[in-house]
Amino acid sequence: MEKIVPFSEASAHANRIRTSGRIVFTNGVFDLIHKGHLTYLAQAAELGDFLWVGLNSNESVRRLKGPERPVNSEEDRALLLSCLSFVHTITVFSEETPLNLISQIRPNVHTKGGDYDPETLPEASLVKNLGGEVRILPFVQGFSSTDLIRRIRGI
Repeated sequence: MEKIVPFSEASAHANRIRTSGRIVFTNGVFDLIHKGHLTYLAQAAELGDFLWVGLNSNESVRRLKGPERPVNSEEDRALLLSCLSFVHTITVFSEETPLNLISQIRPNVHTKGGDYDPETLPEASLVKNLGGEVRILPFVQGFSSTDLIRRIRGI
């Protein structure tokens, strides 16, 4: 089964896999994959049967992080995520928040890292209204794509 699923097929794909288990959804840029990302994604995967990653498009990354980002294209970032055994599905989305994608997938669990506050998370109320739960997972200190980029530029 192809792991990279276009936004237009997300709802149908979610309906197919939902019959076999719980869908865990997370989202992010995942520009330079590091230990913090891997730890977080592995923990998220343990909360259900299928881990679905919403991946910010190149354009949305530029709007969120500036014109120098992303370092890796959305195609390359999606391919790298698809190589992780605990990631089952990746869908690129173009908005700053994954609200539209969450509406299509209707996950059982939505996870974010410990650097997020569930009270101010834009998608928290949508997930709960769809019958899902929001889980904040521990933040792995000392790992950041932005910090990696700064260190590389300083070499």
